[in-house]
Amino acid sequence: MDNVLNMPVTDIYEKHKRNIVRKKKALSFYFRKLLLITIGAAIAAIGLKLFLVPNNIIDGGVVGLSIMGEAITGVSFGIIMPLLSLPFVVYGWKRLGKAFALYTLYAIIALSIFSGIFAQFDPLTTDSFLAAIFGGIIDGIGVGLIIRYGGSLDGTEIIAIDMDKRTVFSTGEILMFINLFILSGAGFLFGYDKAMYSLVAYFVISKMIDVVVKGINEVYSVMIVTSEYEDMRDTLVHDLNRGVTVLHAEGGYSGEEKRALYCIVSRLEIDKLKEAVQDVDDRAFLTVTPVNDIVGGKTNKKNNH
Repeated sequence: MDNVLNMPVTDIYEKHKRNIVRKKKALSFYFRKLLLITIGAAIAAIGLKLFLVPNNIIDGGVVGLSIMGEAITGVSFGIIMPLLSLPFVVYGWKRLGKAFALYTLYAIIALSIFSGIFAQFDPLTTDSFLAAIFGGIIDGIGVGLIIRYGGSLDGTEIIAIDMDKRTVFSTGEILMFINLFILSGAGFLFGYDKAMYSLVAYFVISKMIDVVVKGINEVYSVMIVTSEYEDMRDTLVHDLNRGVTVLHAEGGYSGEEKRALYCIVSRLEIDKLKEAVQDVDDRAFLTVTPVNDIVGGKTNKKNNH
């Protein structure tokens, strides 16, 4: 309290001003996430209700179980899905955090509402193959947006993420195992031709989710450890037109002073970068890692004109 009283009026005003700006940025951040999750839910509902569901083609996970539940009981998909998802959301709250669970719950409610809206329209195609392809593309884009901005629609994914930490199996392997049983159930219920179309749709959905989450323009982070760091830096900056961060490093065995250079490149530039690194220092140690998202900074090529 004494510190506040001793602060000049201008400092108190500036601190108050910064707090207001920070709160506005936080509100804008959360509003943007919720807006994009809402858009994702609307797009996913179009894929489901105008393509997949009318043709008895299912997605994996809780969505697939809800589609089959609607076919068996006649109860609306928009009612079954939240009921089936609720235990998974509670589990996710305990295991993966409150924010993830709340975004997931919001996405599920939004999808249920939009599903009810689009259920009133006629399907855009009755061709099962076209429905699997285009429904998969549209549904995958919607689900990808939801995942990219912090939520999830698939309760089984929550289980898989948690089991990945406790078992030797990866998230993808666990999901594939679960969905194998769900798609087999679709075969018994709708016929095995529909199960095969569902498998096609599931494949398309997973690929579209990857495109949306990772981005169309794949980028990679590159770490180069070299003793020829000045020449290497000049090559990256002037020849490849890339910004570089230089980190101090030391050989663990030799004790030799080195530098680690960090930069971001596109998929098409990787081979060119490898050749440039080898030309400068054939003993350089290089690692290339896929990057799913970049926030801040300047990663585009410098303008040479």
